[in-house]
Amino acid sequence: MQKLPIVALIGQTNAGKSSLLNRLAHKNIAIVAREEGTTRDNVMARIDDRFLLIDTAGLKDPDDDFEAGIQDQIADAIDSADLILLTLDSSKYPDDKDKNIAKSALKSKKPVLLLLNKSDLGDSLPESEFLRLGIKPDETFRISATTGQGIKDLKSAIYHNLPQTSPNRADDNRLKIALIGRPNVGKSSLFNTLGQKQQALVSSRQGTTRDVNRVEVRFHNRTLEILDTAGLRKPGKREVGIEKFSALRTLAAIEEADVCALLVDATEPHSKLDQSLAGQIVDAGKGIIVVLTKADLVDDTDHILDELERDFNFLPYAPVLITSSETGQNVTKLFELATEIDETRHLELKTSELNKILSEAIVEHIPAGLKNTRPKLKYIVQTDTCPPWFVVHGRDLGLLHWSYKRFLERKIREKYPFVGTPIMFSFRNDQEPRSRDKKEQ
Repeated sequence: MQKLPIVALIGQTNAGKSSLLNRLAHKNIAIVAREEGTTRDNVMARIDDRFLLIDTAGLKDPDDDFEAGIQDQIADAIDSADLILLTLDSSKYPDDKDKNIAKSALKSKKPVLLLLNKSDLGDSLPESEFLRLGIKPDETFRISATTGQGIKDLKSAIYHNLPQTSPNRADDNRLKIALIGRPNVGKSSLFNTLGQKQQALVSSRQGTTRDVNRVEVRFHNRTLEILDTAGLRKPGKREVGIEKFSALRTLAAIEEADVCALLVDATEPHSKLDQSLAGQIVDAGKGIIVVLTKADLVDDTDHILDELERDFNFLPYAPVLITSSETGQNVTKLFELATEIDETRHLELKTSELNKILSEAIVEHIPAGLKNTRPKLKYIVQTDTCPPWFVVHGRDLGLLHWSYKRFLERKIREKYPFVGTPIMFSFRNDQEPRSRDKKEQ
């Protein structure tokens, strides 16, 4: 997977940043971050598979009214982003806060676009009132997140200002593996051990504490890039600013990776955060390996494996790897599992084989419905890989219970295990003129 650029929406509250994010995402937001009790639900969206859009309004601590907290939030957005979108309410004169935000953005030397939102309103001010912010007129856009005014031109400008990538790299076959987990779970130790264990070390790039560290290794004549991410604490324990943007970079790393290694500490009980991280990985459609770390510090791992099986019962297909960075136990086995999972993620099944599985499933268990109507499953096709995606065609599929979808997944995995790989389903109703047929009868 290619790393997606980060575009940050910055500006004061009530400028319409969240509405703009929804508009740019066509109101079909690919949620990356969720946090109960805050506006994190709209904090990040994948836009057209071209970039990740961050709404910094969602990062403000609702209990923090200090200006310093807001400035930290904006400063870290500027530091993390590849492109900055300064969003203002066009019906309000820019004040000193707007000037300071604009100054910080321009000082970063990153591309900055000025968005004058709510331009559909009658009291919208002329552009000349915003020249004092120091942003050029040709980098200023009048938009309306509500009506869609100016959005097409804005998207064109965003694409024009995104950093150039080189799609034709010499090694397009590289496999990206992200190490994900809570702080002190052993990510950095495993990261260092994985690099040191490989004799043919290609390169090593060290980032800041708020960035993602990377190392490249060769394994079976293939380049593997390991991403060491910042640890994620429970939402209520995250600090405003740097740590919250570290969390965003971690979630962006999940989006970038092909396979994620979810690290779980063998010496600590599993938490809901571990389960939440696993859910984030699955929702993103990435391969997953559950890595039990610090195995050298426990006498018996059997009861821990039993707990893992119970707590991660929604991941029966995920392999579990018992490791110790101290002793080197199984650390390079991670490379073998990751490459195996990557092959599985690219697996394409024949339509004839899929429909044989579907027919056998229907014979074994006919889907339930209402009194006079039941879902009719006609045929199934695979439409995508990475992750594998299956579309079931039929009639009255809205009546299909979620448990039957799980049943279909189990039937497919019985023949094709898709180790460490989430598989996705869509259900499409085919239109049939049944009402006329009934009347004629």
